Amino acid sequence: MSMSGTRGDRQRLVVIGGDAAGMSAASQARRLKGADELEIVAFERGHFTSYSACGIPYWVGGDVAERDELIARTPEQHRARGIDVRLRTEVTEIDVDGRRVHARDLESGAGSWVSYDRLVIATGARPVRPEMPGADAPGVHGVQTLDDGQALLDTLGATRGRRAVVVGAGYIGVEMAEALIKRGYEVTVVNRGSEPMSTLDPDMGRLVHRAMEGLGITMVNDAEVTKVLTGDDGRVRAVATQNAEYPADVVVLGIGVRPETGLARAAGLPLGDHGGLLTDLSMRVRGHEDIWAGGDCVEVLDLVSGRERHIALGTHANKHGQVIGTNVGGGYATFPGVVGTAVSKVCDLEIARTGLREKDARRAGLRYETVTIESTSRAGYYPGASPMTVKMLAERRTGRLLGVQIVGREGAGKRVDIAAVALTAGMTVEQMTALDLGYAPPFSPVWDPVLVAARKAAQAVRRAP
Repeated sequence: MSMSGTRGDRQRLVVIGGDAAGMSAASQARRLKGADELEIVAFERGHFTSYSACGIPYWVGGDVAERDELIARTPEQHRARGIDVRLRTEVTEIDVDGRRVHARDLESGAGSWVSYDRLVIATGARPVRPEMPGADAPGVHGVQTLDDGQALLDTLGATRGRRAVVVGAGYIGVEMAEALIKRGYEVTVVNRGSEPMSTLDPDMGRLVHRAMEGLGITMVNDAEVTKVLTGDDGRVRAVATQNAEYPADVVVLGIGVRPETGLARAAGLPLGDHGGLLTDLSMRVRGHEDIWAGGDCVEVLDLVSGRERHIALGTHANKHGQVIGTNVGGGYATFPGVVGTAVSKVCDLEIARTGLREKDARRAGLRYETVTIESTSRAGYYPGASPMTVKMLAERRTGRLLGVQIVGREGAGKRVDIAAVALTAGMTVEQMTALDLGYAPPFSPVWDPVLVAARKAAQAVRRAP
């Protein structure tokens, strides 16, 4: 079966991927162009559309009771708005010259070519699965999609043992470790780095390490899993490093994700150093007038370092989709870039970062000063005041803010947004000291912790040779 080209003035938009970027693009294009002007066909190989992958650890841990609470818009809701969503359908090939894609129904196996006038690639990212013996054994799980989350919950429900190993200690690894603790598992985290949360500098990661151990999580740092050991039934029974074995009834991979760009690579589309698609500011794939890409499969400009990065976050994916949909729909929008802001938590410890780490600054050839301060979330005399550590990087001589990391209790994490705005505006730490931030004893000391760090950083810059 094949679908013929478009008829009359009606054009066809094909979207590959039914989550944040893809369906945001489709929805925005539909707002701007009626069904008589634009036909929209969206292919999704999973069972769900428009869901929060970031919420999966909280669903697994029981903070979110039902899977469907993570779904923002169902396929039926999209179809009611004139978007032809086809679930369990995988696009296997993009024919750029022929302006068509090949789609295969995963239930029946039937395939067909579908022509397009405009194409949106929103294929997302895939969990890194280490190439080692046993990595695909039953009981080993990635957690990137709702289908992955459901498969993990099914395993947890069917497993009698209560020992879990999480491989990797990035955002997903740390969040999944806490979720498994909440479900009553003994949890060991095996981490290749010297401290958890490699998006932080090691001195700040050490604070997270202590909090994880306080939850009863066993942290094994500076260790790399070399193989997954299986029992007579073929299921996982342990993970092995060079020096030790750690028993496991379930293994969760939290090593990170890579852009899912195999289709794009095969089609000859331009990829960056991190394997993500390269686009211009309008999210149009470079060198291709009628192909756009967004979400976890693209690389974006880091506004602080001036380099391309791969950052898999739902916030960016939704913005990409809005930009793409606006442009496809005949409007004009751009996505200028990111500063690398992210927040997470371990129990009641909040973890936040934006901008560059020390090693990022060195890699970019920047000379910098760094300061670390201890403060509190509220006025010290106000009930509930809790400690907070803020680390700040500033460029030597210019004093330009380069990055901020914050670890603390309630009220710590979202303070990073102050720094994110300052980074986007290109402010110096001296300028930051004059920011007119909200103050009252229940919310902040007289000098907000971020401003205390900025003042100290400004002093360091002034003293630097």
